[in-house]
Amino acid sequence: MAPLSPSKALAKLQQLQKEHEDPKKQLAILRISEPIASASDVEVPNRSPAKRSSDVSADTLDNPTPASLEADLTHYKELFSKLRFSYLEQVTKEKFLRAIVGDPPLVVGHSENVELEAQLAEAKAELQRRKEEVRVMVEEMEKMGRELARRYKNIQLQTTQLSTLPDKISNLEATIAALRAKQTINADVSPSKGSSQNLPLPATLSLLSEREAELAALNRQLATLQSTLPRKTREAEAIERELGVLERRKGEAVAQAREAKRKKREGESDGLEEMGRWYRGAEKSLKQLVGVEG
Repeated sequence: MAPLSPSKALAKLQQLQKEHEDPKKQLAILRISEPIASASDVEVPNRSPAKRSSDVSADTLDNPTPASLEADLTHYKELFSKLRFSYLEQVTKEKFLRAIVGDPPLVVGHSENVELEAQLAEAKAELQRRKEEVRVMVEEMEKMGRELARRYKNIQLQTTQLSTLPDKISNLEATIAALRAKQTINADVSPSKGSSQNLPLPATLSLLSEREAELAALNRQLATLQSTLPRKTREAEAIERELGVLERRKGEAVAQAREAKRKKREGESDGLEEMGRWYRGAEKSLKQLVGVEG
């Protein structure tokens, strides 16, 4: 099956949404409350309009929710329980009266009572079994209803998201077309620039292998440099210490030179000049002795 285009997908989605908006096809909470609501709306003769047989509000019938339906179910269970008790009471009284006023009167013996009690026990056991089956069935239906409600909410959310996808797909297709056109123009203007980006798969794998080999070589060089870093750091610290000593010596020598210059300018003699003349005279005498011309 060929994939649908964004426009066709959007049209299909809008058609599904229109069908979903149809009241006959629209999902809703179980319409089991409709017969009850319609029966309660029927006008009964000789009954006051203000008199109501139940406490179910009209709003819950118009807009049923799981909580309201559960409350209504509990309410109706109580009403049906009372009604059944009243019915059994009236039927029992009627049977008793017919039995004692009949001609001849109905007389029930002990054996018949025992037989009726046995039948009643069997009927009660069958009723309990049916009730258990109904209870299990109701639990399964409730579980299935919750699961369907969760899936329905997910479908609604996904439908909302899908309604925005065609526009996004169209924008992405336009962006891809623009990028392809731009790439083609760049390849025509400077083929060497985009040559590495337009290689076939084997050439790309080969280029990738070369880059990985270069990266491995750089990693080895980096590891070597990192191993020599502590030694270079110690050497730099030693050189810094020596530089500090030389800086101090330089400062002392500069201070001495300034002091000597000051004394010379003031006419004081610190003995350095006489010592220098003596050294120059001694140097000249030694050169004459050894025959070296100065």
